[in-house]
Amino acid sequence: MSEADVETGLVSKGLATGKVGTFSGAVLGISSVAPGYTLTASIGLIVAAVGLKMPAILIAGFIPMFLTAYAYRELNSRAPDCGASFTWSTKAFGPYVGWMCGWGMVIATIIVLSNLAAIAVEFLYLFIARIFGDPSIADLADNKVINIVTTLAFIAVATLIASRGITTSERVQYVLVGFQMTVLMAFAVAAITLVARGEAPAALSFSFDWFNPFTGLALSAFVVGVTGSIFAFWGWDTCLTLGEESKDPKRVPGRAGLLCVLSILLTYLLVAVAVMMYAGVGPAGLGLGNEENAENVFGALADPVLGWAGPLLFLAVLASSVASLQTTFLPAARAMLAMGAYGAFPKRFADVSPRYLVPAYATVVAGVVTAAFYTIVSLLSERVLLDTIAALGIMICWYYGITAFACVWYFRRELFANVHNVVFKFLFPLLGGIMLATVFVISVRESMNPENGSGASIGGIGLVFYMGFGILLLGAVLMLIWRSRSPDFFVGRTMVDRPTIRY
Repeated sequence: MSEADVETGLVSKGLATGKVGTFSGAVLGISSVAPGYTLTASIGLIVAAVGLKMPAILIAGFIPMFLTAYAYRELNSRAPDCGASFTWSTKAFGPYVGWMCGWGMVIATIIVLSNLAAIAVEFLYLFIARIFGDPSIADLADNKVINIVTTLAFIAVATLIASRGITTSERVQYVLVGFQMTVLMAFAVAAITLVARGEAPAALSFSFDWFNPFTGLALSAFVVGVTGSIFAFWGWDTCLTLGEESKDPKRVPGRAGLLCVLSILLTYLLVAVAVMMYAGVGPAGLGLGNEENAENVFGALADPVLGWAGPLLFLAVLASSVASLQTTFLPAARAMLAMGAYGAFPKRFADVSPRYLVPAYATVVAGVVTAAFYTIVSLLSERVLLDTIAALGIMICWYYGITAFACVWYFRRELFANVHNVVFKFLFPLLGGIMLATVFVISVRESMNPENGSGASIGGIGLVFYMGFGILLLGAVLMLIWRSRSPDFFVGRTMVDRPTIRY
């Protein structure tokens, strides 16, 4: 155990060290966020709630993410650990809150992994259909059996790649992230150019009012929209779960996280404004409010905007989904690795491959659970993507919010020692935590209404509620079961907190 480990009460997990720099960490974070996949999956959800206010809602969703990123940065600078939210919330609030925070993090990742695989399948068949000029091929994604089988194949391949080491992941991501970002920029520029030429179906004039969240929005619509927006930024914390594998564990992950969220915001605003000006938010034709296009906006806009190059957008979203599918295994596996190392999960989860220096067992478990989750939800809901996005927003608010508050409480003895601490350890995390907690409470309430999701319900209660808050309750039950079998973590024997005050 190193001197740093002794000071913070953490343990080394056996992961590869000195592999991830600021830029490569940001790339892995952007890959996890998956701007191509996220935009095509969330634009319809956000527009359905807030219409032309989509840019304002994206900024509203960005603000708690940006503020919470500072909480992550400060906590990581003191205690870099692959468990991230789980580890820090345990050190701040104790084992029970820490376990539930870690559970929320792991389950959020499982949910998004299934969503990523489904989007990859849809765009795979769209791309093949376009290449061979046979629209019927695209319909294969709607065949439940073919969809599930193909999705499971994607999950299996991603699990294999994620098990081959962090360096392999980095190399794959440089290509996939670079390609998707280039195509997204080209798509946005092409859409704005068509608007300028008067060749767009809506041809809306740009308005700064689109960025004002204080007019023309009901509270319920605002919350639904922000939930979708928060989902759109989820994944940047992958940078922080790679702290133990970074070149400078106390500085690189925080810098990478901030670079990631700022890059994503600029990309989202450019694309959102471009598609709104081009297609409008109406419910017919190419309008972003058309329910037929809600789950796959780029699928409808690719050919009209890019013409012969339309398949490149399909390929970019496919690349985005595959890239994120692979990198999103990183935080899931590392969170389970940390929970296993500290006794919050069975010790088997702490196993690290001696050859690739990655948590191979945890990665495989993440893949198997993802496959099972997607199969079950697909059989319960006809519009699985919409439900998983809404449920994911609840999970994100849960564990990001706890982490933000954990920063304030963990550093409570030094919050007012200097201006830096007041702003970055107190004010920013506190505001971010309050925002996320507010959205969490309202989102749970709204999720009980089936109309705020796909319409699927169990006993009259929306499926989104069961996938979001219901799974959190399941976690509480599992936590108590595990405590009865292995109490060491819960009585403080496996993670010793030795906070030091630094001025």
